[in-house]
Amino acid sequence: MSTRTNTLNTNLGFGQTDWVSSRTLGLILFAGLLMVSMALASTSFLTGETFFSQSRYVAFYVLVAMSQAVCLAVGDLNLTVGAIGSIITVSLGMAIAPEYAALSPWIGVPLVFLIGPLTGLINGLIITRFKIDAFIVTLSMMFVYMGLRSGISGGNSYRVPESFWWLGQGGAFGIPFMVLIVLFVLWGISFLYRNTVLGRRLLATGSNSDAARLSGINTDRMIVVAHVISGGFSALAAIMWASWSGNAAPQTGDDWLIISFAVAIIGGTGLSGSLISPVGILVGAVIFKLIQHALVILKINDNYSNTLLGGLILLAIVVDRAREHFGKEGK
Repeated sequence: MSTRTNTLNTNLGFGQTDWVSSRTLGLILFAGLLMVSMALASTSFLTGETFFSQSRYVAFYVLVAMSQAVCLAVGDLNLTVGAIGSIITVSLGMAIAPEYAALSPWIGVPLVFLIGPLTGLINGLIITRFKIDAFIVTLSMMFVYMGLRSGISGGNSYRVPESFWWLGQGGAFGIPFMVLIVLFVLWGISFLYRNTVLGRRLLATGSNSDAARLSGINTDRMIVVAHVISGGFSALAAIMWASWSGNAAPQTGDDWLIISFAVAIIGGTGLSGSLISPVGILVGAVIFKLIQHALVILKINDNYSNTLLGGLILLAIVVDRAREHFGKEGK
């Protein structure tokens, strides 16, 4: 395997053969410490019921974070993560709700899912063809998508038929289907970045777009691909949430933006591009949920939760910058 490939694999948060980097190992140890603390603070924490309910949140957070992380990895960002989720939710409700199109979920869900990659394609093409900063484009499109969802739905929720609840509420061998699907998705995205030319080109674009372009990589195409994948993750998260909650509410996605950045950054995704660790994002989602659970156990006013999460994001960024700084000094 080439030196270039080894370097890119290391940027994933994995070594060439090691699936867990020192950064990810530190996250795992921190998550373990939080789990022990939760178990000591609450006797109901280490139960099958708690695992089944909380693990679904973790799976959901992973999907939302991945929709942001794939864009960060190419040096972009996506502020439409939640807005795409909301437009998907409204479209899903109109497609399968008994009082509307009443399509079978086996037909309606795949059709609605395609809207996610399509919206990502629109974002990516505007960014690359018109050479407009991703922040401006996705901020503008966020309001476009949110306006569409509100105008189409009128602010009303849609009832999801019970025949579709199994995906979000069911499980096998005590493990929610949501978790099994997300684990498969994480394996797939890990394989993409570790073992395919496309994955290496995506990371090369985020590492140094000018150098990547000079080496023959179509960086504009890579940015579009990243946004298409991002839209797909947002769509999958919205579909999972609708199945879990049993209704398709247009407000879905309103709080996804902070989740997408918090979990992705805690999980080791680089803000400057070229760095993404699916395993790290999984552990980051666990940490994120454990902290939320701790707030409930400690009976801390929920109004302060965003303050804590904002501080946690800042701490993760500071630690990451410090690690990069001291790493360079040590070379």
